[in-house]
Amino acid sequence: MSIHRRIAAPPGLTAGALILTALTASTAAHAATGTTLYASPTGSGSACTITAPCSLTGAQSAVRSANASMATDITVYLRGGTYTESSPLAFGPRDSGTGGHTVNWTAYPGETPVLSGARQVTGFTPYDSGKNIYRAAVPSGTQSRQLFVNGVRAQRARGPLNPAGFTLSGSSFTTADGSYAGFTNQSQIEVVDNNAWKQMRCPLQSITATSGGGSSLHVDPACFANNNTSVPNPGYPFNGAGLPTLNGVSWIENAYQLLTQPGQFYLDGNAGYLYYIPRSGEDLATADVELPTTQELLDLSGTPGHLAPANDTDPRAAYAGAWATSTGRAYGDLGGDVHYTTTNGDSVSFTFVGSGLQVLSEVAPDEGAVDVYVDGVKTQSVSASAPTRLAQQAIVSVTGLAKHSHIVKLVKTSGTYMLVDGFTVVPDVEAPVQNISFQGVTFAYSTWNQPSSSGYVDNQAGVLWDPVSHAPIRIPAAVQVHRGSGIGFTRDTFTHLGGTGVDLADGTQNSSVVGSIVTDASGGGVSLGEADDYYQTQTALMTSGDTVSNNTISDVGQDYQDAVGVWAGFTRTAVVANNDIGHTPYSGISLGWGWGWASCTLKYTTCHHGNDYAGGNQITGNSVHDVMRVLNDGGPIYTLGGQGGGDAGMTSVLSGNVVAEGNHTNNMLYHDEGSSYWNTHDNVVRFGGSNWMCMWISTIHDITIHDNYADNANYCNNGTNITFNQATIVSGGAWPNAAQAVIAAAGPSAQYRPLTGRIDDDEPTIAYTGSWFASGTRGYGDFNDGVHATSVNGDAASYTFTGTGIQVLGERNSDQGNVEIFVDGVSQGQVDTSATSRRAQQVLYNAQGLTPGSHTIQIVKRSGSWTTLDGFEVTRTVNDNDAALGYTGSWSSSTGRGLGDYGDDVHVTTTDGDSVTVSFYGTGIAFLTETNTDEGAVAVSLDGASQGTVNAYAATRHAQQTLYQASNLALGYHTLTLTKAGGSYLLVDRFDIN
Repeated sequence: MSIHRRIAAPPGLTAGALILTALTASTAAHAATGTTLYASPTGSGSACTITAPCSLTGAQSAVRSANASMATDITVYLRGGTYTESSPLAFGPRDSGTGGHTVNWTAYPGETPVLSGARQVTGFTPYDSGKNIYRAAVPSGTQSRQLFVNGVRAQRARGPLNPAGFTLSGSSFTTADGSYAGFTNQSQIEVVDNNAWKQMRCPLQSITATSGGGSSLHVDPACFANNNTSVPNPGYPFNGAGLPTLNGVSWIENAYQLLTQPGQFYLDGNAGYLYYIPRSGEDLATADVELPTTQELLDLSGTPGHLAPANDTDPRAAYAGAWATSTGRAYGDLGGDVHYTTTNGDSVSFTFVGSGLQVLSEVAPDEGAVDVYVDGVKTQSVSASAPTRLAQQAIVSVTGLAKHSHIVKLVKTSGTYMLVDGFTVVPDVEAPVQNISFQGVTFAYSTWNQPSSSGYVDNQAGVLWDPVSHAPIRIPAAVQVHRGSGIGFTRDTFTHLGGTGVDLADGTQNSSVVGSIVTDASGGGVSLGEADDYYQTQTALMTSGDTVSNNTISDVGQDYQDAVGVWAGFTRTAVVANNDIGHTPYSGISLGWGWGWASCTLKYTTCHHGNDYAGGNQITGNSVHDVMRVLNDGGPIYTLGGQGGGDAGMTSVLSGNVVAEGNHTNNMLYHDEGSSYWNTHDNVVRFGGSNWMCMWISTIHDITIHDNYADNANYCNNGTNITFNQATIVSGGAWPNAAQAVIAAAGPSAQYRPLTGRIDDDEPTIAYTGSWFASGTRGYGDFNDGVHATSVNGDAASYTFTGTGIQVLGERNSDQGNVEIFVDGVSQGQVDTSATSRRAQQVLYNAQGLTPGSHTIQIVKRSGSWTTLDGFEVTRTVNDNDAALGYTGSWSSSTGRGLGDYGDDVHVTTTDGDSVTVSFYGTGIAFLTETNTDEGAVAVSLDGASQGTVNAYAATRHAQQTLYQASNLALGYHTLTLTKAGGSYLLVDRFDIN
């Protein structure tokens, strides 16, 4: 499905709002204002009106003019259409809401604005008819790692998975296959290795023929060193330990000679050509082919930006006196070394440009007092004396300086030692970008090209090592927030991305991603916090108070398979709640970083003691399913590093979650290295994992486990000071009422849950009784590449739905047998699911024309070796009062009319321009309402594109009439909006979704 939209005619607007609109569906946007400001159609001038719309930057300029003295919120309506971005739309502090008010950038009712970083490619012609390869010209120098055709991700040309015959020799992979030596553009080819929890990528330097007629693939030396011989391992508290390494071949990628399968592409940017093999049914003369060329679509950045410590060896540090250095201590020093002195009066001076400085040291019984001078003036005295040795402590914080050059000097005045471990410069004043919201906006089509030149140097969960500095970095996001406060994303869509969806980074506080859809991302879904600000003691510079809730996150990690649905590093009081997270190659939720508070080495030999500011975080009410599809050593919910440090009220909570279908999961609830101060309770664990819970090493400590439910009794508990209560173990799917309540409540609340007619087999409210198990990544064409199956006759699966019809989807094969179907407790007879060959996503049973309302279908295995369930296709009935429907305007409800309304109720409006919006996942939708003499025209928009009008006028009253219907849509997310355009009334009675 294309996300380019036609532009609907503008209905009336709220007075005083700023209005932003697109003149055409694929050109730059233009905007207008309903105030005294006006703008020309070309975007010149400073005014924005509905009739003279200005550009995105023009609207931004108008906001800046208005927000200096905001007396109320400002709303910028984004009209439907595609806003092509060659560089990110950049917001800073001067774009912020002021005076406690918010600047709201929101979709115009019934329309779909899309911020796109793609170039539309046309002009394909046959290039190699034998292989069905087509070619189109693109500007020379074009770079991208992604391509989307009609809204479907194409695969970069690649060879077979886990090819046999490759041997690592030095930094080269050799094979007896001599064809590789003839590959063109060899420095653009990549070798990919999925190893344990990591994915590693390196470009090749060249390919040469071997003396025996084979090929030797020479990996780029710098990248090979980073991923094999010199894997970054900067020490405590950065996790990683240098393992595993790139030592095998999962596949070879990005060579024209590997372009063999439908849906694959190859971009030769230097020559200016894009090559593609169309899938069945794709007509490249009419297809929407989108080549992303922009990394970032939206950037909101306050100051001071990213903060990272510099080592004590930094050349800006001048040591005076009898200082010495010490390396290789077992205490967890930054970079594995420190400067120290035993002489009172010795000093260190650090020269920098900025507004503040933090000095990292050690606290211990043998440390003493330090005098602090700023630009020659003594400003404070601090003490590094403490009863317990702790590494990397910010003993000095200098703040509030004017932004220019300063010298901070530290002088030893007492104690046995004074120690210096690092310095963090605060380069600018604290000025967050704040009080800005985005609602109903689609962010689509981005890329990220760094791996093409320097490879992918993985650490874990989308956290990488910079290829040069070896500092921790992360996969960039299409929507990036740095030093934000009060930034909100509500009911937005992040899709078709070459990196992560959205990132609340660098001390962003009190910001949120709510009720949004994140899908089809090369990297992760939503990220919070940082991996290197663990030492922070200034609350204003911490990541805190952020919320990720009621989102649907799926199919992330499309390219970088170590990525996760929600990642949070060092955060405080974050809430990750009621999300639906599924179909990920690695973990679903990963919270915490570093090897934690009072962490030890993996081999128990020494302990590195430190602390971090993380704590008070909540992971609650999430449904996490079908994860760990590719990599190992992760889980549906995974934690790492310390929480709380024992501070009162800072214990973190993991509760009310449903985790299921673990695939390659060793642990379903996984408190890993250094995890501490968690209260883990009232979770439901089913279908997967060697252990329902694991704490595998003594550095995991001070965790309470209680009142959980699992269908697997296995666990591991090697932690320290763990209060462990075994879960209530359930067999045969007989979940107690308390567990069923957790299952029913998990995932997005009703108003944010996408309505759907396609129910996957991993839907948590499907009741499996008996010996069912989940089987994922079979590669047989299953819906979402997974099924549930049983070999035991009498095992059953039941699902309760509200609708008028249902189909049972499963597999037909020679090892399948008969199943008996029950609808509302009445047998519909047995169905033979056998076939001579395997066929996936087959309709095993179909019931239509049911009375609108609640029904229960049950499938029971009766014969054959296996029964396989792939899901249900429901013709779902959605009443007018469903919480997921979005009404805009002056609607009211009317109940008990006795006129034949579904549910005996309707929603009604008398105002033209009022609208109702329904977002759904499926292939079709029908709108049923009343027709009568006082009804009139209704404007219809589907996925932001006008469908014209339908008329509810009739000579006599008729209830529950189908006024509009759309079918045969691409299976996916869609939005239907109905707007009153005539007559006395518009009534909404029900929607049917399939």
